[in-house]
Amino acid sequence: MLDAVVVGAGPNGLTAAVELARRGLRVEVFEAADAIGGGARTEELTLPGFRHDPCSAVHPLAVRSPAFTAMPLDRHGLEWVHPGLPMAHPFPDGTAAVLSRSVGETAGSLGPRDAGTYRRLLAPFHGRWDALAADFLRTQWDGPPRDPILYARFGLVAGLPAAVLARLFRDEKARGLLAGLAAHGIAPLRTLGTGGMALVFALAAHEGGWPVPRGGSQAIADALGSYLRALGGVIHTGFEVRHLDDLPPARAFVFDTSPTALARIAGLGGTYANVRYGPSVFKIDYALDGPVPWTAEPARRAGTIHIGPTAGEIGEALRAAVEGDDPSVPFLITAQPSLFDPTRAPEGKHTFWVYGHVPNGWEGDATEVIERQIERFAPGFRDLVLARATAGPPQLAARNANYVGGDIATGSVAGLGLLVRPKLARVPYATPHPSVFLCSSATPPGPGVHGMSGHHAARAVWRRLRTGRV
Repeated sequence: MLDAVVVGAGPNGLTAAVELARRGLRVEVFEAADAIGGGARTEELTLPGFRHDPCSAVHPLAVRSPAFTAMPLDRHGLEWVHPGLPMAHPFPDGTAAVLSRSVGETAGSLGPRDAGTYRRLLAPFHGRWDALAADFLRTQWDGPPRDPILYARFGLVAGLPAAVLARLFRDEKARGLLAGLAAHGIAPLRTLGTGGMALVFALAAHEGGWPVPRGGSQAIADALGSYLRALGGVIHTGFEVRHLDDLPPARAFVFDTSPTALARIAGLGGTYANVRYGPSVFKIDYALDGPVPWTAEPARRAGTIHIGPTAGEIGEALRAAVEGDDPSVPFLITAQPSLFDPTRAPEGKHTFWVYGHVPNGWEGDATEVIERQIERFAPGFRDLVLARATAGPPQLAARNANYVGGDIATGSVAGLGLLVRPKLARVPYATPHPSVFLCSSATPPGPGVHGMSGHHAARAVWRRLRTGRV
């Protein structure tokens, strides 16, 4: 009998497997796809030689993740590449706000009326990433915080809606930058906690950057898989699990899946019937004949570009996605990794990654509205397109079963959805079945490639196996 079986080889499943194998347990992983990675994959989606990331591309929460930094992933092939600027937020007049590794440079790009406000907002937390990450990338009621004073101070600000936090600033550049950071959570800007999302992404840039893995996001999964095998773990691909009986006997079963898939496979009935799935995205991967011709100079040296530009436009785009309206002027999150990682495209060519928000399950085509929005800030972009690969909610769900209706967060983060997921429980990784656990981004701390959901789930499994209690 195995000690643990992990179903799903995304970053969280692989992290859980590694954590358990490091404790000396016999672990095997079963993945339905032909390759490991889940949301951290790299494929030639358009033309030969153009390497695209179908889901995650830029990794501000991975490079300084408490789970990943405790592993020797660099010895297993993971190398981080840092763009000149982590992020740029261009405006129609050719200027841009920037998110730099430097707090001062970022503040200076916001204009004289808001530079001081930005510095004061970040000052209490700058340089404290390790303590903040340990305390906030977890279930909030799982033991006392490492630094209670810092925890309380950050929590008072982080709990605010981004729309409220934006009122600290006087001009549109700072408000737009903040709204764009909060929009990574795919929730209305008036939702509690969206201010915290913005602050976490800003602090991540100042502390560790927003890097890309050399060769593509697949490198993260491959490094985790290589480390797991070095620890004696076994990975099976092309193995779809429909019932627990499909798996070998084990003391624990850990699922890197959606909650509804776990309930179906483990026979847990309506345990997760009330889980709410959030909006989706419309994703386009481009093969380009040259770099994107951004009007704003900072955008030409940034790894990530947010295209809004104003907090009002960003808020309206998110509202439309949440309420089920067709996108008209979408907010776009884009990345241009080939500018900094030449392994992604043939010499002189480039890859470009972009998505806009759409309703869950939406079956339309957002290509035209997305490209119209890009052209506002990069005239002539369409002339560079050699090929494109599009994926709306149905295609995203078909590619990754965790994305129910195309929800790449595996559960809505609106309301208290970032804190209470997949449902209110003292140990959200445990289930009514004493041997079955959930480790996907449907559990705290939620979406993103950081492995922390897998890390905390592995701790719950270890406690159960060692003591019989979670």
